[in-house]
Amino acid sequence: MVAQTDGRLLRGDRTRTAVLDVAVALATEVGLDGLSLSQVADRLLISKSALFAHWRNKEELQLATVERARERYQEHVVVPALKAPRGVRRLWSLFDHWLTYITAYELPGGCFFTNTQFEYNARPGPIRDRLTESLVEWLGLIQRLAAEAVAAGELPPTTDPRQTAFEINAVGVAVVYQSRLLPETDIVGHARTAVLRRMRALCTDPTLLPEE
Repeated sequence: MVAQTDGRLLRGDRTRTAVLDVAVALATEVGLDGLSLSQVADRLLISKSALFAHWRNKEELQLATVERARERYQEHVVVPALKAPRGVRRLWSLFDHWLTYITAYELPGGCFFTNTQFEYNARPGPIRDRLTESLVEWLGLIQRLAAEAVAAGELPPTTDPRQTAFEINAVGVAVVYQSRLLPETDIVGHARTAVLRRMRALCTDPTLLPEE
């Protein structure tokens, strides 16, 4: 009986994750506000009632979708980036993995968080609060990696980690909307060049970073 119960729980977790992956992708197209149990059910070709076992209402689904998007960023961006050596190489790796992820077509609208943070930036409530927490967490990570590069002597002591985080994030945000509106322009190439030039200009040993 225990094995059967564990099996059902495992299948339930897999189903929940699969549903939320669809919700994350869908939200980059229609927004979090446009997300509904009906839309997700239609994408999965299942009945809406099957989803009520996991989420009782739209807001619960939205908050769960935000959390799943965060988990995916950890998996596809943060974890692989942190495998790079501490310092400027790790900071660059974070940006490089982020670029790869936000331009992958598994997310039709690009970066989940950039899109939804624009959507909710003037709409108070629990969803905006959670998106704000995610942005603070993301900027804090970039700041920490920049500070580590300073401590390692690979960026000068005058480097401001907050300014560095702002600049790196700003370039990534520009990629999200320009790459979809101007698909025939090498937006990713421009973004890589912009950040590499900035980092190489600051780095005490530019050979640690890729060439443009």
